[in-house]
Amino acid sequence: MSERDLFADRSGRGAAQDVLLGASGTPVATTAKGGTSGIGAMGVPGTAGHPIDVLIADDQSLVRSGFRMLLSSYPFTRVVGEASNGLEVVGMARDLVPDVVLMDIRMPVMDGIEATRAIVGDPIAKACRILILTTFDLDEYVYDALTAGASGFLLKDTDPDELINAIRVIAQGEALLSPSVTRQLVSEFVRSRKAAIPPLSSNLSMLTDREREVLVAVAHGLSNQEIATKLFISPATAKTHVGRIMMKLDAHDRAQLVVLAYENGLVVPGDTGV
Repeated sequence: MSERDLFADRSGRGAAQDVLLGASGTPVATTAKGGTSGIGAMGVPGTAGHPIDVLIADDQSLVRSGFRMLLSSYPFTRVVGEASNGLEVVGMARDLVPDVVLMDIRMPVMDGIEATRAIVGDPIAKACRILILTTFDLDEYVYDALTAGASGFLLKDTDPDELINAIRVIAQGEALLSPSVTRQLVSEFVRSRKAAIPPLSSNLSMLTDREREVLVAVAHGLSNQEIATKLFISPATAKTHVGRIMMKLDAHDRAQLVVLAYENGLVVPGDTGV
């Protein structure tokens, strides 16, 4: 369960679907999963009794088939559907509410960034965690996707075990990327865009001085344990602060906190926090 889940139940999930759908809405399998989904109803995704439901979004059928075969070989992941374009994945995310959406960026009708934004903004579908899949490392589109609400990204040629581990991390409510990797990504594009530092968000004014310190520490890539050591507080208190910051800033996870800290000038490229 993520730090934000300490302060609000963001599942918003309804009854689970009994029919698994293909890329064009064609039923491809059935599932015995019944009742309601979400951490509160069935435990942590990827643990005993709660397989991770995954929705695959990619415009290439061979890519979708490859991911389906891979995920089907693991007992704790279950492919609940396939979408061939962004508009389709938004509708299926709303209907199926999977734990994780594997999202390609470049798709017809609606690209992965707009689809991510639509899913995150939907009162039901926002329970999904979105893992962006891209061909290029440090792709500018990845930065935009993180800003839109994705929980992280991977390259399409990632080792299968790394992909499976990433899905488990995402499903359990954490950011896929280590904060330090996310920081590197954000720093690169803030620098390359040569954007002026914008004024502080009105939401940031809601943070206490301590919460602002914690946000800066998160943006520097520190874990809860490291934040606790740096600020002379307990790890539990650090985790509580992170959860409150996520609530106040309406952030999905730590990855988005890094983006927000950079965009609002709390951290600047090249600042190591040392």
